[in-house]
Amino acid sequence: MDNRTIRELGGDRWFTITNYIILSLFLLSVLYPLLYVLSASFSSSHAIVSGKVWIYPVDFTLDGYKAVFNHRLIWSGFRNSLFYMAVGTAINVALTVLAAYPLSRKDLYGRNAVMFLFVFTTMFSGGLIPFYLLVRNMGMLDTVWAMLLPGALGVWNMVITRTYFQTSLPDELLEAAQLDGCSDFSFVARVAIPLSMPVLAVITLFYAVGHWNQYFNAFIFLKSENLYPLQIVLREILIQNNVNVGMLATVVDVQSAAEREGLSNLLKYSLIVVATLPLMIIYPFVQKHFVKGVMIGSLKG
Repeated sequence: MDNRTIRELGGDRWFTITNYIILSLFLLSVLYPLLYVLSASFSSSHAIVSGKVWIYPVDFTLDGYKAVFNHRLIWSGFRNSLFYMAVGTAINVALTVLAAYPLSRKDLYGRNAVMFLFVFTTMFSGGLIPFYLLVRNMGMLDTVWAMLLPGALGVWNMVITRTYFQTSLPDELLEAAQLDGCSDFSFVARVAIPLSMPVLAVITLFYAVGHWNQYFNAFIFLKSENLYPLQIVLREILIQNNVNVGMLATVVDVQSAAEREGLSNLLKYSLIVVATLPLMIIYPFVQKHFVKGVMIGSLKG
């Protein structure tokens, strides 16, 4: 068979070349910081301070990772963050679906008023002190519930899910299911959720990243070290290795401080890798659903 291709015009060819150049520059601007952090985490502190690290590790060492994983709370922090992420995300997704689906139904009486109340909370809040008093009066201080319930529903994610239900689940599908004797709960479980995997993957990723990076709620609500998430533990590790130069007196102290200061610089990069690696491993598995989900509402017809 004769292979035939469409010839590009001169303008189209230059547009393609320019587009590739710009996208390559954007790729380098994003990729290089990641490579630098990864390389610095495996390099010696002297190489980092002297600026010898560019792309590849210099004076390969695992001292930073040894300091991180030898900390007494690192494994409990990993366990707690995984628990908060798994259980918290399950609660978030369940409440989001339970709120979004009824609000997507045209036959729900007063849905506009309820939707206004949801959106109102995104524009106005009581502030930090009332928030703390609310959590305290509900008896959730220094418990796992302080990490799970205060942010159990993200209004923005609920709006995205509601929009997906409205645009992707036709009324005829609901009518056909009702004619077959399907209840509303059965329709959500057997029809709506299986057909909404792209948007559910997107909000699951958003919620999971939020729980994994949770720092502020843990900082103000938790006191017990055995409940600390990973981010608080990493903060403790970094603070413990910081040096107060004004308290140095002897030559031995100066030498020890120099070593700790070098380790502190190395720890910064090791902690970044430890904190971000789990999410970077998970992301490729939901990436295709993520691409579909972010296109919600872009096409109609």
